[in-house]
Amino acid sequence: MAFQPLPSVNCLRRLRDICARLGKPDVENRVGNRDLTKHYTMQLKSLRIFCDVVRRRSFSRAADDNSISQSSASQAVHQLEEQLGVQLLDRSKRPFVLTTEGERYYDGCRQLVRQYAKLVDEVRTLHDETAGRLNVASIYSVGLAHMSAFMRKFSAAYPDAQVRLEYLHPDRVAEAVENGEADLGLVSYPEESRQLHALPWRSESLVVVCHPKHRLTKRSSVPLAELAHESFVGFESGLRIRAEIDRLLMVNKVDVNIAIEFDNIETIKRAIEINEGISLLPEPTVAWETSSGLLAKIPLAEASIERPLGIIHRRDRAVSPIGNQFIQMLQSESEFRAAPIESPIMSLRETYTRVV
Repeated sequence: MAFQPLPSVNCLRRLRDICARLGKPDVENRVGNRDLTKHYTMQLKSLRIFCDVVRRRSFSRAADDNSISQSSASQAVHQLEEQLGVQLLDRSKRPFVLTTEGERYYDGCRQLVRQYAKLVDEVRTLHDETAGRLNVASIYSVGLAHMSAFMRKFSAAYPDAQVRLEYLHPDRVAEAVENGEADLGLVSYPEESRQLHALPWRSESLVVVCHPKHRLTKRSSVPLAELAHESFVGFESGLRIRAEIDRLLMVNKVDVNIAIEFDNIETIKRAIEINEGISLLPEPTVAWETSSGLLAKIPLAEASIERPLGIIHRRDRAVSPIGNQFIQMLQSESEFRAAPIESPIMSLRETYTRVV
């Protein structure tokens, strides 16, 4: 459904409706429309900074997200506290925590910031369907180096789009999409629910990953039975990929010795690099390490065992035009199967600090 043009007076009225709850109700009597809009915009910017500080649990990361200095982020939150006459953050604790007033204020501010961002996107979409803001939450194991390259490619194709990609724990990805913090989520083993719709993305073969000097590297392929009693670097219990690997080993009557557990693939790879054990990991996620000689991979002798990846979004919200472009490019991207040429750790740092 195409958006209908909104008269500028209606946009201002909607902006006033959103901002009327921010305080200073007499401001309309003291400033004109131009200054009023500027006042509201500055106030909303401060609210967005406050929400980012709380969400990221860090002034420095929130400052990076908003392209400002850490001191400016701290000053924005302090000014909000002065306007309200209450303390929003308890800075005596490390890391800081929200006060009771801060929790209530944060809940309300998130709604205001989202409403304003939606209004801005609607107005921008009237001008260009390739413009707009898109928040994407992703599990770490989608392939950090690949995603970094993809984000650069997408930015070049749609320079007016503002896309923020954030890596989260798998459970938090679905939660972020459900509560509106993210428009799209990139997950493994995607499932439909009453709130979420799941789209297919790609599938990845699981391979045995080990230290380059491990005995298994002499094999061209490895039967699952060969993994019996090996020291195993596994995923934490509760993760879907852990459940699938456990089921696979159980069906084939293979017992491994869990040496250590982590909640993400990047840390698992670091443990294997220092020869803490072996693991079963999606092949594309170890492309850089195997090409660099840091790790070795051996295919399983059994039929290919796949890990599906998918894209989730809320059922009750239409995907924006720029969101649809993002999905289409992801699903058509063949380079995810090619070996990356950069370290996934550097890609992770870049993605956290770069807002396209």
